[in-house]
Amino acid sequence: MSKHPIPSVAGPQIRFVLVRTSHPGNIGSAARAIRTMGFDRLALVAPHKFPHPDAVALASGAVGVLEDAAVSPSLVEAVSDCTLVLGCTARARAVQLEELSPREAARRALAASASGAVALVFGNERTGLENDELMSCHAAVRIPSVEDFPSLNLAQAVQVLAYELRLATMESVPPTRNDPDEPQATSAQLEHMFTHLAQMLDDIDFHKGRSPVTIMKRLRRLFLHANLDQREVRILRGIFDDAQRMARLAKARD
Repeated sequence: MSKHPIPSVAGPQIRFVLVRTSHPGNIGSAARAIRTMGFDRLALVAPHKFPHPDAVALASGAVGVLEDAAVSPSLVEAVSDCTLVLGCTARARAVQLEELSPREAARRALAASASGAVALVFGNERTGLENDELMSCHAAVRIPSVEDFPSLNLAQAVQVLAYELRLATMESVPPTRNDPDEPQATSAQLEHMFTHLAQMLDDIDFHKGRSPVTIMKRLRRLFLHANLDQREVRILRGIFDDAQRMARLAKARD
């Protein structure tokens, strides 16, 4: 429990995730940025240096955010319980994801936070998010900076998203789900489903010797965009199980 209780405008459901942060000062600056907008959930994935005096110094009083920051070795672990994961990127990528503006991202994040945990993910200061990290995201967020100088400091990017979230919170009407009795699928449940899907495609010889990488990228995008709930994930995995069973029977006959 933090010694510095923080009133959060959106509750504990929205977290800001910093991946492989190189400079501890940026962690402190990001903590300050979200604290000024009323948020308190900071998660760190494999930070280069943390805890560190520079982080405390640049937090400028947002020490409670640093004290409560969760540290994980991988992004998959950091967002395993989340039902919506949005990855912030400064450039177009080979991984094709739905692209949102910060305002659109804030509205979607706030709506999703009514029924599950939400993560806004920011990459390393120099390289940003890797393509495999973006594959764990439901959509990408790009800040519309000028083309000849698009680089934002990490804490500045965090501040932009935190500000848009605060505006969305102040303007919001409590959202309702189409099926309020069925919770959204978490990131961990989706990852297990994707592993099952890949195994099933191999078992039925879907790829016919071709590389499965491209088709799995497209299927991940399809299912992430569908915003599946936990019942839908169970139905899909039941279909995968039956397909695998039929493949085993066919092989036994052969």
